[in-house]
Amino acid sequence: MNAAKLTYLYDGACSVCASEVDRLRRRDAAGRLSLVDIASPSFDASAYGRSQHDLMARVHALGADGSVLVGMDAVRAVYAAVGLRWLVAPTAWPGLRPLFDRMYAWVVGNR
Repeated sequence: MNAAKLTYLYDGACSVCASEVDRLRRRDAAGRLSLVDIASPSFDASAYGRSQHDLMARVHALGADGSVLVGMDAVRAVYAAVGLRWLVAPTAWPGLRPLFDRMYAWVVGNR
C-alpha cells in the first residue's frame, strides 16, 4: 500500500463524523491519514481551494499527489488507507456504486 498521506477533511461538529474519525484514527497505526476538522474555528477553507459550504456538503480527501476525492470516493480512499478496503469494496462495484453514492448523499443531507 502507498505510504503517502491522505488528508481527510471532516466535520468535527457532526457527532457521527467525529465518532467515525475516532475509529479511523485508532486503525491508522501506519500514520497514513492526516485528519483535518473543518468545523474548527482555526480552519481556513481557502487553503484547500474550496468554500466552507462546499466542504461541509460532502467529505473531501486530498492525496499527496494533489488529487481530490469527494463523497463516497473520499470515504473509500480513507477506509483503504487504514486497511479496510475490503469493507468498502462493494460500494464501488458497478451495480452497487450508484446506490451507495445516493445513500451517502441522503445520510449527509440528514446528519
